Amino acid sequence: MRSIHRRRLLQGAAATAGAALATPFIARGALAQDARTVNIFAWAGYLNDEILAKFTEETGIRAVYTPYGTNDELLNQMRANNGGGFDLIWPSVDRVPNYVEFGLIQPIDDSRVQIDRVLPSAWESSTTLGAVVDGARYQVPTDWGTEALSFDRDQMPLEFGTASYGDIWGEAAAGKATVRGHSALVGLGLWMEAEGRLPRPLMDAFSDPDAQVEIFDVIVAEAIARKGNVIQFWSNENEAQGAFRLNGAAIGQTWDSTAAALAREGLPIGYIAPKEGALAWMEGLCMPVGAENIDEAYEFINWFLTPEVGAMYTNATQYNSTAVGSDQLLSDEAKAFFAAAYPGDALQNLWWWPIQESWYITKRNEYQDRFLSA
Repeated sequence: MRSIHRRRLLQGAAATAGAALATPFIARGALAQDARTVNIFAWAGYLNDEILAKFTEETGIRAVYTPYGTNDELLNQMRANNGGGFDLIWPSVDRVPNYVEFGLIQPIDDSRVQIDRVLPSAWESSTTLGAVVDGARYQVPTDWGTEALSFDRDQMPLEFGTASYGDIWGEAAAGKATVRGHSALVGLGLWMEAEGRLPRPLMDAFSDPDAQVEIFDVIVAEAIARKGNVIQFWSNENEAQGAFRLNGAAIGQTWDSTAAALAREGLPIGYIAPKEGALAWMEGLCMPVGAENIDEAYEFINWFLTPEVGAMYTNATQYNSTAVGSDQLLSDEAKAFFAAAYPGDALQNLWWWPIQESWYITKRNEYQDRFLSA
């Protein structure tokens, strides 16, 4: 798998100069009932009022935004709708082949995308991470981020170079940790692999069903033995934040946005890449087979990839835009958060999620259930 990290992304810039019940958010503005519309099904928190209003002001298109909390929630809803109901969806790139397999999304027309607005390294790397299936592109990369270590600076201070996924599972974290079921098993696996305690490389589990069983049997047994460290499991952003804010978590394997949001509230929460490598993901916009507002969907894609909007998105979420030039417009807060999270060689050491085929997801969920119910 090709690696990709922030430094390469910035070099690329320089080189180029259920969800069915969720309440949709509609961009404000005095628009007629027959105004042009685009229906977007995206992660909760990705499109705030400011972004939606700006899109309507600059394009005259009404954006109807429906949020979801997990990749599985998105996939299940799209399968239930047979790929209908929305003009754009926002899956993680490693899950795009699942949507192609079930006939839920249509190929992207590259001629309608202003590709020069996308960091070349992101466009290229997305082809091997899942955006391109059988030679056809199904996703335009828009952003990337990580899942790593959030920690209470007072109770469990961590430092780059020594911070490890193992810190979540040690005695000091007993009754103080929060993790997501399936990705916690991967983080634990990376720690065990670094210690030479896996029967074969963890990456083999994503390409060979027999290897997945061999590897995850070992990981889940370790996870169950150490389950007492977990004070709360999370599956979405609100739950992850709540573990620290309300339920006494002092350390966790969470998304970068979790720590950023808590720090903005004044809580002493930091975020750092572990020595085994932060779990990195890329996301982007896909067009369902039932999309009705095709022109408006492409307008949104191209608009979202402008430097100003990319920076607005990153400043709001702490996720990293793939829009060329957006890094030059970031807030001081966003720049400081990024520098603290990925010092030293953290960017070279990112662990990018490989493509997760349907067979892997099915078995992954079985292991997650074993862990959660033990």
